[in-house]
Amino acid sequence: MLTLVLSMTVLAQVRAPRPPANRPPAPKLEDGTPNLGSIVPNKGYWAPSQYQDYTAILTEPKEIPYQAWAAALAAERKSSGSLYDPNGLCLPPVGARLMTTPYPMEILQMPKQKRIVMIYEGGAHIWRNIYLDDRPHPPADTLTPTWLGHSVGHWEGETLVIDVVGFNEGSWIDMGGKPHTNKLHLIERFTRTDLYTLHYEATIDDPGAYTAPWKVAFDVTWDSEGEIQEYICQENNRWGSRLAGDPGKPANP
Repeated sequence: MLTLVLSMTVLAQVRAPRPPANRPPAPKLEDGTPNLGSIVPNKGYWAPSQYQDYTAILTEPKEIPYQAWAAALAAERKSSGSLYDPNGLCLPPVGARLMTTPYPMEILQMPKQKRIVMIYEGGAHIWRNIYLDDRPHPPADTLTPTWLGHSVGHWEGETLVIDVVGFNEGSWIDMGGKPHTNKLHLIERFTRTDLYTLHYEATIDDPGAYTAPWKVAFDVTWDSEGEIQEYICQENNRWGSRLAGDPGKPANP
């Protein structure tokens, strides 16, 4: 039984498949809206790749614009080997890190309900709601900070733009330990450039931790044969062994 659980833990992570040389165009829904999900019912998912340090996918500016305290904290966390990374303890990742956790994810569009649901197999088996009904964010004094924040979206041509606020301070921006505060304001852009490619951009604007906004960007690949499975991070989570002083044991996730 233990062998089975270990195998399931290893297999939960995914590797992005190699797309074909001739890629079909991005699909559309019946109403003409870009389809960010499957074209065959109940088949396919996005297969994110892991980026442990977001300096590798930074597009602007040329360096992370840390405030002094944030730079010191990020350096301390990184030098520890990311020992206390909340994601390693099965707590939800924040913002762009949802898209760089190497577990399957799906985008479910509900045009009639004016809502999109994104499902993430990893990161504590979580989901998020994106409202497309033109609602504003709740007033700041009534918004309870959460792990994933409050998301509202709209379409700009072929691109889904999501505006997110209301984050708590329990997560790290990346595995390298970049911090954020509850002032974090995230703008995400999702563009399906062809059937197999989802281009993702995120603007991280946190005046509590950084001197200016900064952006990351990368592509995520579609696996047309994939199906999301149940993955419960809390089962057989070996990251805790590192906290107990046994760095020789493997970490998960």
